[in-house]
Amino acid sequence: LLIQRSVKQHNLNLLFQAISAATHPQPQVDFLKGEPHRKHPGVTNLKTLRLPEELHVAAQSIIHRAQVNQLPERIHKLTNFLWSRKRAVEDLTLRQKAVSLEKELWEKAMQKGGDIDEQAMEDRIRRKVLSELRRTTYHWAPTKYDEELGVVYMAARLAGGYAAVRRALNEIKKRDPSFAPHTLLDFGSGLGTVVWASHACWGDSLKEMVCVDSSGPMNILAEQLLKGDDERAEPCIKQVYFRQFLPVSPKVQFDLVTAAFTLSELPNVKDREEAAFTLWRKTSSYLVLVENGTKEGHQILMEARDTLLKKQEKTVYDSRPASVFAPCSHELVCPKLAHEPVTPCNFQQHYQPLSLPRHNDRQIEKFSYLILRRTEAVEEGTKGVEWARLIAPVLRRTRHVHCRMCCPDGQLQHMVVTARKHSRSGLPGLQTGELLIKFGYNFELCDTKMCQN
Repeated sequence: LLIQRSVKQHNLNLLFQAISAATHPQPQVDFLKGEPHRKHPGVTNLKTLRLPEELHVAAQSIIHRAQVNQLPERIHKLTNFLWSRKRAVEDLTLRQKAVSLEKELWEKAMQKGGDIDEQAMEDRIRRKVLSELRRTTYHWAPTKYDEELGVVYMAARLAGGYAAVRRALNEIKKRDPSFAPHTLLDFGSGLGTVVWASHACWGDSLKEMVCVDSSGPMNILAEQLLKGDDERAEPCIKQVYFRQFLPVSPKVQFDLVTAAFTLSELPNVKDREEAAFTLWRKTSSYLVLVENGTKEGHQILMEARDTLLKKQEKTVYDSRPASVFAPCSHELVCPKLAHEPVTPCNFQQHYQPLSLPRHNDRQIEKFSYLILRRTEAVEEGTKGVEWARLIAPVLRRTRHVHCRMCCPDGQLQHMVVTARKHSRSGLPGLQTGELLIKFGYNFELCDTKMCQN
């Protein structure tokens, strides 16, 4: 009797599965094509990243030789300063705030009544307005790196900056495997982390890498890192050229153009807009911008995105327009900026920091990035599929997971994926639901049609 009941129950389960499959037809697209689960095209995150051995050894040598006083404390202080850095307040915004404060103070003075010495009152209000503006306005100033501060920056940010750039570049390498850049331009190159990250991705094809940074001491440190802290040695990576200014000719283009943690160092929106246009003008395939994963960093990238998508240069040297490659799944207004409270669109990458006191545990780099491309660049692997972007880590719960996505229609969506609705049987085309349930993969990209069906 037990066996008969078990068989009946099994048959009923099969019947229910068949009915469910008939009423909820699934797309029969096999994304894996026999490959292991980790090779699903939606998985773009990387395992814990470590600096290349040559870079790690050179950095340790330079830091040890510099003998910077109170290095751990200065690392902590500089890290907090860079993370909390905001954009300078624009002159127009400051003037509007001053006018509003002055009007408010005059109204309060008039409500008190009595005889008013207008000249004295005007002077008093002006002083109050200036005092209030000094107290409440963020005081932005450019960061000037001398040799010692450059070493502190190396200890604080070399590994995290490398991890963020490497993760952003991996998006191109994963989704456009045919892309093999020959030339690279890095604006605001700093310690040269972009060179090392690019070489890790396309070392066989890169033939010329131009690093532009206005700081002479930072350029010297970057060269020392390439030579393993040995002036007589040959650079670990060949054909790297350091400049303090961008190439003058507007017709000179590079296959890959990058600016990591650079736009935030420009004093106003006009300079950032001009820099975005200049970098795009010099781009023949991909432009990669990386900033801190803060509200400020995200908004700076959205400024650049709007500039290049919506505004027109006075003189156009390359008529191919810009299109968003990553991380946005659309070219509409960023829904994260349109919803209150505003939260940054950022991503995480685990990395191993330099071996320094109180600095050895695995850490997480939070960063925001934007990749634009000339429209003739071909995106392989995801062509013809409506991909959404996971904008938060997948939350695993019993028999279900929570996914928060930015969809191609420009809307944010919170989806709960269950084994019953999104495949547990391993049928073709159901790998996304199955992987999320069984393995908890933190996808960056997923097919919304597959999940919705």
